[in-house]
Amino acid sequence: MDHGVGLVALPPKPAHPQEDAALGFDLFRDLKHPAAEVGEWALYALVVLVAIALWKRFPYKYFFWTHRLMPLVYLALVFHAFILIDKSYWTKPLGLVLACLLIAGTVAAVTALFRRIGSSRKASGTIATLSLYDDNQMLEVGVRLETAWRGHEAGQFAFVDFDDAEAAHPFTISSSWQNDGLLMFSIKGLGDYTRSLAGSLHVGQGVVVEGPYGRFNFEDDSGRQIWIGGGVGVTPFIARLKQLVGGGQSNPVDLFYATDTPDPGFVAPIAQLARQSGIAFHVVDGSQGDRLTLEKLAALVPEWKQADVWFCGPSGFGDAMRRAMVAQGLPASRFHQELFEMR
Repeated sequence: MDHGVGLVALPPKPAHPQEDAALGFDLFRDLKHPAAEVGEWALYALVVLVAIALWKRFPYKYFFWTHRLMPLVYLALVFHAFILIDKSYWTKPLGLVLACLLIAGTVAAVTALFRRIGSSRKASGTIATLSLYDDNQMLEVGVRLETAWRGHEAGQFAFVDFDDAEAAHPFTISSSWQNDGLLMFSIKGLGDYTRSLAGSLHVGQGVVVEGPYGRFNFEDDSGRQIWIGGGVGVTPFIARLKQLVGGGQSNPVDLFYATDTPDPGFVAPIAQLARQSGIAFHVVDGSQGDRLTLEKLAALVPEWKQADVWFCGPSGFGDAMRRAMVAQGLPASRFHQELFEMR
């Protein structure tokens, strides 16, 4: 008889259940067949969930909920492995290593199931200010925190829950931390949800912020830096400019802002921060047919090969700039690129 239900061949059921019952319950014997079935269906579920995660057109709010099924799938696979692996294997060195990994993964999965991941990094507050820049569809949200925040570095991001039907979304923090409880987020209207925020948010609305996360921290050894922000990717550089105001910038830095919608009201404060920080600011206006290429950058910064490049923006733009720079002699380790996407 074929005991398979698909990709995995299942072990045969006990031939003499009456005799086996007389021997009492045996975990590894009596659960072997259920464990094999659970493992197979968990594998199918895993394939589907991974496909959803890789399909970037799948709506984020639905991806967020399907992603929460991952811990259950993992626990099912742990059960499958624990029952079906021969008992003698667990006393061997590799078995002990596997056991430690499974235990650690189980703890993490249970933590995720009870939604405790990031709980120590959450702070609550209210929306204090809202500023909309229509020309480039940029919404600036000021959040006044009412509970403790551990602080953040320029370039980091946080998950923001505006207490609506959507799950928390990741947004780069566009303010430096001054111990005043104020966080700023510059949100570009790129999708259905972010485009709706200008009409749905209001001052005084409750907010929960989780973070900070990320290592886009501007640390390097070269001294000379080039910053490239594509569209809303200019946000971490705004935070860095605010951090540098007052202290100045001893090493030379050039900031390139490439955008198709250079809203004067949004650009002017960046230019002012750059002047106050001693940083050269270049706007590349795509609406006028201008494009930031390596040739254009090299003409403005001839010593670019001795610099560290920090890029945040569309991945295609960043990948093209990285390839061009590395091909012309920039060490690959000096090109720092924010991935600018969560999946």
